[in-house]
Amino acid sequence: MAKFRKIGVLSSGGDAPGMNAAIRSVTRKALQSGIEVMGIRGGYEGLLNGDLVKLDTHAVSQIITHGGTVLYSSRSPRFKTPEGMNLALKTCEDNEIDAIVAIGGDGTFRGATDLTNHGIPSIGIPGTIDNDITATEYTIGFDTAMNTVLGMIDALRETCESHNRCNVIEVMGRDCGMIALYSGISTGALAIAIPEIPFDEKYAIEKLIAARMQGKRGLIAVTSEGMKPVEGGKNYSEYFVEQIESISGIETRFARCGHIIRGGAPTIRDRVMATEMGYEAVNELLAGKSNEVICYIDGKIKPVDINYALILDRMYKNKLVDGDLDKFTADDIAKMRETCSHRSAMIRHMYQMAMDISF
Repeated sequence: MAKFRKIGVLSSGGDAPGMNAAIRSVTRKALQSGIEVMGIRGGYEGLLNGDLVKLDTHAVSQIITHGGTVLYSSRSPRFKTPEGMNLALKTCEDNEIDAIVAIGGDGTFRGATDLTNHGIPSIGIPGTIDNDITATEYTIGFDTAMNTVLGMIDALRETCESHNRCNVIEVMGRDCGMIALYSGISTGALAIAIPEIPFDEKYAIEKLIAARMQGKRGLIAVTSEGMKPVEGGKNYSEYFVEQIESISGIETRFARCGHIIRGGAPTIRDRVMATEMGYEAVNELLAGKSNEVICYIDGKIKPVDINYALILDRMYKNKLVDGDLDKFTADDIAKMRETCSHRSAMIRHMYQMAMDISF
């Protein structure tokens, strides 16, 4: 078992409900193992600035019920520079921090692997509402965000019903349409537009017209913010509203959920998943492991090499560059491609199901 005096824990990038549960779990498991814990405030920028706070059992008491992150978050361009890394290493040395658990997305994991390569063992925990990290089937915050969107769309449907309108609701997700897809299915949306699937705009509007002719009053369409802008740079969701009105004559309103879906008390699933991931992150450090991200795969919590996870993500998102695959075996690459195919097939299946039953 590896010996540590003290570990640091940070949250970086976009906040996600459940991050506090992960912070609590990391802290409690480390303390139970005789290791001190330092909270790093403001992500990697806090590491550069030495903005640290000692975490004891009282400090993390009851934070499991709150959204956001008590350690705050930021993005740190400085951390990517040699000067920034030197500052981060000095903070670790001055404060006797032997290892770090970093909660966040792919940018957070790149930071964790940089620290590992400079002698600070680090483990990543996936925290992002978008559920867009290919190596894991689930990221902390996704379920809470989904339930927040669900409540908002259900409320909008009531006013749509009252006024005989259509509402196009845009949700977050960057290049990933998982929030739009699942919230569209769970609210009975007649149209769902996500970047992973070619969107048949004409067919979607025909469905809206057919539903209105059948007497349906409250019409819902859900779009992902990741949809590419139309010619001239116009936001696609707003453009789609104009198309619905001009072609169908149906009065249509636009609503953007925006950052509100990042907030709110985490659901049971996010609290439990974050607790499990935090617990296993410390266990992996104690076992002498580092440069891993704690993933959820086939119903189990499993560690995955961070470099593998980052390149797998680039493969799925068609962002590979020359040399990315050079360090991996043929078996590794085949496994990556299989994971990408499985994820794409799952999304296609869910999307087709949504289209088949929405009329």
